Amino acid sequence: MKDQVQQIQAHAERLRPEEVLRWSFSTFDQDVAISSGMGVEGMVLLDIASRITPNLRVFTIDTEFLFPETYDLIERVEKRYGIRIERLFSSLTPERQEQIHGAALWGRNPDQCCNLRKIEPLKKKLSTLRAWITAIRRDQTSHRANAKRVEWDSKFGLIKINPLVDWTSEMVWNYVRKNDVPYNVLHDQNFPSVGCMHCTRAVRPGEDSRAGRWSGVAKTECGLHTVQSETGPVLVRIGAS
Repeated sequence: MKDQVQQIQAHAERLRPEEVLRWSFSTFDQDVAISSGMGVEGMVLLDIASRITPNLRVFTIDTEFLFPETYDLIERVEKRYGIRIERLFSSLTPERQEQIHGAALWGRNPDQCCNLRKIEPLKKKLSTLRAWITAIRRDQTSHRANAKRVEWDSKFGLIKINPLVDWTSEMVWNYVRKNDVPYNVLHDQNFPSVGCMHCTRAVRPGEDSRAGRWSGVAKTECGLHTVQSETGPVLVRIGAS
């Protein structure tokens, strides 16, 4: 079984994003969805996918602490592509979270805050799917360096598909400019990575592109992609497009 999965992964590495997406939609139909944090990579992924199928299933995690610019982008994307982006929410409202865990949990225990507002809603959503599609890239963080284009996500128990995994930031922005893809205006204000308002700042000259996320603490990931995916019971075959 492990050898079969490795063979699938090896073939997938040779495919273009369009080919991986076509395979994903034809193989999993309504049991696959695109997860978008509304970053620029996610916008490129949505644009490519929109050229393949008009019936996009897209969801984003709304922590209720997002920047106004991010909410504006969600509306622009829905209008541009004629889709509805499903918003996933924590079971706790911000007010209830403060009552239970105290004020400004993100500052005292950012991992717990991310777990409550991001991981748990995502886990609930993924339990309804057979596969999910993300826009992560290998060169974003050390946790993503070994990500495969198609892999078994042992953390959430389903197939994870990363069509842009080997793209560079330059490739992403070249695609945006060439195809007039909408993106978060905060990217033009030294925010290469945009998360929650409380935990994101502009990046200073010379800093790493992720330096603006959870600044001042040893944290670069919210937890969605921190556990390396590993081979598992994936018994599907990818056909060339």
